[in-house]
Amino acid sequence: MQGFLTEEQIGVLREAHYSCRYRKSADRIKAILFLNEGFTYQETAKLLMLDDVTIRRYEKQFEKVGVDGLIECRYIGSHGILTKMQEIGLTAHLKNKTYQTVKEIVFYAQKHYRKTYSVEGMTHLLHRLGFVYKKTKQVPGKLNLAEQEQFKKEYEELKKSKRIEDKLYFLDATHPQHNNMPFYGWIYKGETKTIKANSGRRRLNLNGALNLENMDITVLSEKTINTEAMKRLVMELERKQQRGKIYLLADNASYNHSYEFTDFLKSHKRIEIKYIPSYSPNLNVIERLWRFFHKKHRDKYFERFKEFEKAVLYFFQHIHRYDSELKTLLTDSFQTISI
Repeated sequence: MQGFLTEEQIGVLREAHYSCRYRKSADRIKAILFLNEGFTYQETAKLLMLDDVTIRRYEKQFEKVGVDGLIECRYIGSHGILTKMQEIGLTAHLKNKTYQTVKEIVFYAQKHYRKTYSVEGMTHLLHRLGFVYKKTKQVPGKLNLAEQEQFKKEYEELKKSKRIEDKLYFLDATHPQHNNMPFYGWIYKGETKTIKANSGRRRLNLNGALNLENMDITVLSEKTINTEAMKRLVMELERKQQRGKIYLLADNASYNHSYEFTDFLKSHKRIEIKYIPSYSPNLNVIERLWRFFHKKHRDKYFERFKEFEKAVLYFFQHIHRYDSELKTLLTDSFQTISI
């Protein structure tokens, strides 16, 4: 009977075991996990300090009710569980309405389905249905879904119509601060983990371009991000790519629209700029690269600003060390955001 559980079932059972308050419930879950690993009834019984008759009973119970039943018979009240159709209905409801506490969802299930759950039971049901407890995310109130969809359509048409030697670059700037920022991590209970910080508030001004086809990444350090910085970035891209058109996908920062910059582009015939809709960072793939960088560098301490700048530029100069991680992160599978 070894290997009868799927990876998903193993994950659910382990999560349930972690939350168990009662030994009998935990033993039932461990018994199934041990049998799945290939342990015999006698070996499993010895590990759990039970008898093999009890282990066989747990196995029969599992065969009868499955993973969900094995957990739910422990976590859910005496008035039964949601039917499959009710689970679908609850899922649809929770996708449209966000509750801040599990108690509120327990109350909703009791009111609308006449089913009684404990808070613990409802928590496990929510995990099984694919819900997690996390922060809501703020989005700009002025974002326009129609404009996002139009950009996606034009982007796909551009990809299909461009020649092989033509390149598309996502442009953006970021401003890492010369200081460490506290972050969440797994820390032993009762202990405090500290990170070094310095009092300086100086920032780097990085101007970047990202080509998804060949994962070419260009990052320039500037005193400030303005029209002159944009000109230097364009000339660097022209130097690197001697043939074909260069399409720039840029946000609506004032320096990208300035008369001086647009006039500059008139004398650089291979360059064509297209603007990403306002308030839509989700459509600019290089934003993900910046987040990746900040995550990698958030716990690194540098006494001097020059050391910090050198390390940051080294990170981008040797970015291909992270190709395996960036391969799935930097894609143009855009997700539109609506309010």
